[in-house]
Amino acid sequence: MGKNDHEERILDQPGFSSPLNRREFLKRIGVLGGGIVVYFSYGDSLAMAQPSRGEGYRGAATEGPTDFNAFLRIGADGRIACYTGKIEMGQGVITSLAQMAADELDAPFDAIEMVMGDTEFCPWDQGTWGSMTTRFFGPMLRQAAAEARAVLLELAAEHLHLPLDRLIAKDGAIFDKALTGKSVTYAQVTKGKTIERHLKEKPALKPATEFTVTGRSFLRTDALKKVTGKAKYAGDVRLPGMLYARILRPPAHGATLKSADTSGAKRMEDVLVVQDGDLIAVLHEYPDEAEKALMKISAEFGPSKSKLDDKNIFDHLLKVAPEGTTVKEGGNLETGRHLAAKIFQESYLNSYVAHAPIETHTATATIENGKVTVWASTQSPFGVKEQVAGALGLPSQDIHVKSTFVGGGFGGKSASRQAVEAARLARLTGRPVQVAWSRAEEFFYDTFRPASVVAIRSGLNSSGKIVLWDYAVYFAGSDGAELFYDVPHHKEISRGSWQGSSVYHPVGTGPWRAPGTNTNSFARESQMDIMASNVSRDPLDFRLNHLSDRKMRRELEAAADRFGWKPSKAPSGRGYGVACGIRSGAYVATLAEVKVDKSTGKVQVKRVVHAQDMGLVINPEGAKLQMEGCVTMGLGYALTEEIHFKNGKIFDLNFDTYEIPRFTWLPKIETVLIQGDSPPQGGGEPAIVCMGAVIANAIFDAIGVRLYQLPMTPERILEAMQRSRKR
Repeated sequence: MGKNDHEERILDQPGFSSPLNRREFLKRIGVLGGGIVVYFSYGDSLAMAQPSRGEGYRGAATEGPTDFNAFLRIGADGRIACYTGKIEMGQGVITSLAQMAADELDAPFDAIEMVMGDTEFCPWDQGTWGSMTTRFFGPMLRQAAAEARAVLLELAAEHLHLPLDRLIAKDGAIFDKALTGKSVTYAQVTKGKTIERHLKEKPALKPATEFTVTGRSFLRTDALKKVTGKAKYAGDVRLPGMLYARILRPPAHGATLKSADTSGAKRMEDVLVVQDGDLIAVLHEYPDEAEKALMKISAEFGPSKSKLDDKNIFDHLLKVAPEGTTVKEGGNLETGRHLAAKIFQESYLNSYVAHAPIETHTATATIENGKVTVWASTQSPFGVKEQVAGALGLPSQDIHVKSTFVGGGFGGKSASRQAVEAARLARLTGRPVQVAWSRAEEFFYDTFRPASVVAIRSGLNSSGKIVLWDYAVYFAGSDGAELFYDVPHHKEISRGSWQGSSVYHPVGTGPWRAPGTNTNSFARESQMDIMASNVSRDPLDFRLNHLSDRKMRRELEAAADRFGWKPSKAPSGRGYGVACGIRSGAYVATLAEVKVDKSTGKVQVKRVVHAQDMGLVINPEGAKLQMEGCVTMGLGYALTEEIHFKNGKIFDLNFDTYEIPRFTWLPKIETVLIQGDSPPQGGGEPAIVCMGAVIANAIFDAIGVRLYQLPMTPERILEAMQRSRKR
């Protein structure tokens, strides 16, 4: 197809991290093998996907470019490559995004191949977190596919010499509706060439009633690779002449290096010792030899200035908290206090929690002809691109980040220190370098879910109705703090977020699966149960009596129906708990049954029923897997996961002391997917947010003891039982 007056300008607009002119862009497409390229606007699709403020989202998507080009390519062989800056770390979007594209393009699902997180070919993306891939990138991909389909129909009309309104697209081909037998495949239309056509009008997206792929359960497209070991992770990268690096680390956060004797390592055969400012590393072609060399370094560090530990951290946070920002308010708190016949004032504590992914932070870097290539386990390939460029003092277009499969992230691989380390060492040695953190390094440098405090003062009138809700959350953030129960006089304040700052925290902090919402849900739902118990009301009925929100009522009723809930005031001795919440636009309700060993304090979660309305469900089986994974992971932060530290030193550096859920812990998990009437919402995080609260409430129902700090370890349960007996 020749040039015309409507040719699209390629990636030449403010905000795109690596602008390309037409010639450079077409060269890249040539490398990919040609095909049909369709351009579309980020801004148009973003407007379709923007959630309301009440869904816990604060406009992060608008912080990046508002109009950058993303694209898909239809090859001469009929294969369809879809490009996204998002990455696959186990959440299954490699499959669900392909489903969305296949439906909008009228192409076979198995013809779609997702190309993810490659900064050279994929559109800019802020990162993969917050259950935002389906909600925000999904509509953009659909728009691209819709435009591709419209272009293909136009080209087919010219090829077949038929009017456009006589053609229909199906299964990767275009047919004459008049049944003359005339047809042409997408591959025949493209002919292996790059074909550009600008559409004057954006085609409408399909309504859900016309979907044939979306809404069906598909086996994950990466499943076979992962179960057979063929999936490639950052640690699987092998390059000629590559060295493995081990890096000298401080014994505590805030400790400063005073001296280092590297002579012992230098005497080892084939060991390369590098010292560049704060970076001291030993490198060898075998990782175990590099480890031995690291042990030969004698270093002296000055002590950390921190005097904080896992016991006094909460008092510290209350003292240093910044001024609060109002999340939501209504009525007047003073009026609520006057109306309240009973006041309930409680504080809830959360300890630091690690991400503890299976795969530790890993990156491989090489430099050739001034171009840096990095393979990294990261949730933010474009963030790594900028970090490496800044560290090496190079323009960002000289950095190419390739995203491999990521072996678990949960927010913890938003930071990518290991990629910068690998790139620095590659430049210093002149050879490819791989940095794979040990398990101890993974724990030490983790950006933990922050320790936090929630203080609540609530009140009931003489009729048992909540009339007062005075809520302040310290350092967990505002997500999940907004009250969805019916309370006339309420105010929710957030003082400090989950984002790390050395001013407040002695260790690194950052997002942890559903950041903020786990903490806020634990506090809110525990407080609801305290009030229900005080007035001898069934905890589920108590919630329903304070809920006019149609979606949340439906969730609670659906979960209760599956669970077989029978009303009873707590503690009933049954060990039943209930909690509900909102995360990433999804409404959730969780019911659980537990058994508590009063002699040991050990909790066995026997059964969990989780109901979820996440709008239109793209892949029901994938959604179920995410729900089950959230429930399983939630057992950990509820019962055992906690970082112990003192004066900057981390004491939990492996799984011998940091206990994550085991298969032997797993309860019977039942999921209830409610097909909502809204567009697709988040699915990778919502099911985890109620786990702390529902287990705390079930423990109270079982033994009459209330836990106010997570995790609810056997020791804390025994201490609570002892305090209860003394009253």
